[in-house]
Amino acid sequence: MEKQLEDILPVMGVEHDAILSKQGDITVGFKAGLPEIFTLSDKDYEAFHQAWIKVIKVLPRHSVFHKQDWFIDCKYQPDFLSEDQSFLSRSSERFFNERPYLAHTCYIFLTKKPVGRKVANSLFSNLIRRSIVPEQTLKPAMLQDFLDSVGQFKKILEDSGYIHLERLSNEQLSSTNQRAGVIEKYCFLSEGDRIIIKDISFKEGIRVGNQWAQIYTLANAEDLPALCGSRINYDKYSTDKTKFSIGFASPLGQLLPCNHIFNQYIFIDDYRKTIQKLESKRLRLQSLSAYSRENTIGRDATNDYLNEAISGQRLPVKAHFNVLAWTENSEELKDIKNLVSSALAQMDAVPKQEVDGAPQIYWAGLPGNEGDFPMNDTFDTFAEQACCFLNLESNYYSSLSPVGIRLGERLTGKPVHVDISDEPMKKGICTNRNKFILGPSGSGKSFFTNHMVRSYYEQGTHVVLVDVGHSYKGLCDMVGGYYFTYDETNPIRFNPFYIGEGEVLDTEKKESIKTLLLALWKKDNENFNRSEYVALSNALQLYFETPSRPSPEGEGGIFRCFDTFYEFLQTDFVQVLQDDKVKDKDFDISNFLYVLRPYYKGGEFDYLLNARENLDLLQQRFIVFELDNIKDHPILFPVVTIIIMEVFISKMRKLKGVRKMILIEEAWKAIAKEGMAEYIKYLFKTVRKFFGEAIVVTQEVEDIISSPVVKQAIINNSDCKILLDQSKYQNKFDQVQELLGLTEKEKALVLSVNKANDPAKKYKEVFISLGGMLSRVYRTEVSMEEYLTYTTEESEKVKVQAYAKKYGDMKRGIAALANDLKNKN
Repeated sequence: MEKQLEDILPVMGVEHDAILSKQGDITVGFKAGLPEIFTLSDKDYEAFHQAWIKVIKVLPRHSVFHKQDWFIDCKYQPDFLSEDQSFLSRSSERFFNERPYLAHTCYIFLTKKPVGRKVANSLFSNLIRRSIVPEQTLKPAMLQDFLDSVGQFKKILEDSGYIHLERLSNEQLSSTNQRAGVIEKYCFLSEGDRIIIKDISFKEGIRVGNQWAQIYTLANAEDLPALCGSRINYDKYSTDKTKFSIGFASPLGQLLPCNHIFNQYIFIDDYRKTIQKLESKRLRLQSLSAYSRENTIGRDATNDYLNEAISGQRLPVKAHFNVLAWTENSEELKDIKNLVSSALAQMDAVPKQEVDGAPQIYWAGLPGNEGDFPMNDTFDTFAEQACCFLNLESNYYSSLSPVGIRLGERLTGKPVHVDISDEPMKKGICTNRNKFILGPSGSGKSFFTNHMVRSYYEQGTHVVLVDVGHSYKGLCDMVGGYYFTYDETNPIRFNPFYIGEGEVLDTEKKESIKTLLLALWKKDNENFNRSEYVALSNALQLYFETPSRPSPEGEGGIFRCFDTFYEFLQTDFVQVLQDDKVKDKDFDISNFLYVLRPYYKGGEFDYLLNARENLDLLQQRFIVFELDNIKDHPILFPVVTIIIMEVFISKMRKLKGVRKMILIEEAWKAIAKEGMAEYIKYLFKTVRKFFGEAIVVTQEVEDIISSPVVKQAIINNSDCKILLDQSKYQNKFDQVQELLGLTEKEKALVLSVNKANDPAKKYKEVFISLGGMLSRVYRTEVSMEEYLTYTTEESEKVKVQAYAKKYGDMKRGIAALANDLKNKN
């Protein structure tokens, strides 16, 4: 017989942000933000579990705790409308278009039943009654007591630090003309905010519109696992050295890949009456124990339960857990049954599919109708055991910060926006933005670093990269940056004398040029005297007072470079020294000109300081210094390091309010050898004050241990630590753990990297620790266009360069190559 929903709907109304049922039950709802999956340690699970036990004990008698976790199959919807998207960002959006993932929403409903309310069971439910009349009116005092308990419930849970609760308002509980409320969403198993009216049928199982649903329950003590706890081991991410933890009920939550609702009920009744009933049951079984071994066992079990309740001051409760799973294709019901049965088997529980009692259990899950749950489908337990079956985790959250990197969550690869610079500073998790990256060769270190640098560049950051190995050539060409490298046909060139249009010679610029000139003139063991320093200052001042022209081809004035400075010294400044009667012992101009002659035109290094291109280093946002061929050169390397120093310090001090980043790849070892260790220390300690971040990348564990620069300056001043696959070091990871100050939880996370990657997709995982307080593992999964930009494989780089030459620039070349590769596959 067909019934109208409004005739049997148990909700009388929604007001004061609460649901009032026709039986007089009051229900308050919360939307809960749970911790991200794969981020809690053993101790975290235990602490979170204890918090749930406390709040269950806070609830008054005759109340119901109902936690409802929704897991909906969704597909990632890209943003193609943004006008300021770069070529690579747009390719990333296309790559992740319709990537399937499981969206999670968690609701908590607290229901207070009136005293003396008739207990519901499978034969007595408001679903099958013809009329519903409240048996008593609501007393204001009772309502206020309940709301006080609700306030304590929220405070205790949020104080645990693991969960955030948002009270559901009238508009969120009930539906409006524009959006469906939580009552309607559950009733029609709606996946979004759209209002869609559907028929509900219980003739052949549960059918809501075109959706076929099944219910699997944990309702009998015999079907429960022999042991339960706050956590279980997750073997996929565990190693011989570490055990990786997930929540005890996680197999029924985020790890169950289908549309489902995980309902968790805990019923708090008058525990004195419960004890009395069990005592009567024990006596009955005692008298019947002579006739049946089952009665003897039941008597002993009841006796043990009563002993523990009284001696351990346990709170006796009734509990019920069920999974409501559905699909639009009835042929998939068998697959869903296998998935849910497998998930329950992982918990050592016996799966039971509800058939006859399914409609009543489904109907009792309606928000506000928890008081009408059929109590014959519950089991007696304690609050401690019942809380083990609560789902404790959610999926990864995206940061709302405008700054950050696009990474993927571990389970599905759904893209999430991760801020590892500003947000941790604002929240007090980190005190600086510096980063330390450790990853052996082949772990995807350069790949991740390319991805991070490109993200920051697109968000307006000035990037200075010091590299050994040409890892950033593709990205530099893509963004049109300056790429300084050395080979015989095209040696490395700079122009430290260049001053951009509108700029003036400030003290900092003058000091950096003096430092460079003194480094070229004097050996490391030679000292310079005060008069030489003053003479160089005067020479630079007079030289820069001469009118200049902006380019070599310009008219009038001189073009600022070492050649014209050298000529100025030979002529004008020699005359100034003679006029001032400066003696050679105070400033030996002849010696100075002779020693610096190799850097003047026609000299061995005449190219080094006379660049005619890539001049405006201050305003250029992407600069790469590739030192592979000169890292052991006694002349070139010290000069280049001084210029790198000058470039970044100039950016630090002159670019106010602009984010700066200096990233030093393996070159830090060479720089440290050349007496630049003090500079690296200075950089890591002070860059924070100038809205900047310093990043060091290394691949060998031994490098960390052997270098005092890294141990003392870099690691201590890098609150963000990024580690790639460390599986080859897992037997000696204790050294790294101690050195980096990683916790046991972080150790388990690091050693789980790449342990269970999806073989159908190409990606590497990365571990990120922020201040030792927030740790996550993410996927670095990118589009084909991004891959070709970042690749360090020589054969692929050659192909990229060939396509770029053929099609005119990097973007067109990479787009064409990516298209060819996709068509080939």
